[in-house]
Amino acid sequence: MGLFNKIFQGNKIEIASPVNGEIVPISQVSDPTFSEEMVGKGVAIIPSDGKFYAPADGALISLFPTGHAFCINTVDGAELLVHIGLDTVNLKGEFFTTHATQGTDVKKGDLIVEVDLDGVKNAGYEVITPVVISNHSKFSKFEKKSGAVAAGDTAILLSK
Repeated sequence: MGLFNKIFQGNKIEIASPVNGEIVPISQVSDPTFSEEMVGKGVAIIPSDGKFYAPADGALISLFPTGHAFCINTVDGAELLVHIGLDTVNLKGEFFTTHATQGTDVKKGDLIVEVDLDGVKNAGYEVITPVVISNHSKFSKFEKKSGAVAAGDTAILLSK
């Protein structure tokens, strides 16, 4: 790899998909807080299974007791929110099992939350999962991927 490629790659920050599924535009989220990017820029993922992993290395600064959402400050400076489903806070933790501890460091691929997606759906909630970068203006370029994705594959590519 040449020096140019090393420098170029050094300015790229990968945010992985936290779950297997399909990446769709965040505009498809029925909650305007996410679809209108009030919380931040990002993508939405329709999960195909219920295992949600850390999408990047960083500090798990927030893991809601209900398990429905978590925030990571990545080692590269991105402030990331993963919100599993819509209005799922109302489930008060039912169908959600946390596997991480708020305030700890996580590595990309660490299991954070397991969700019984069928239980959530049968309770009347959407499982579409916004993945947003709240400090997106800190980055010069913001690329969103789309289509089928495996947990750990790139979902968002940022440039410093």
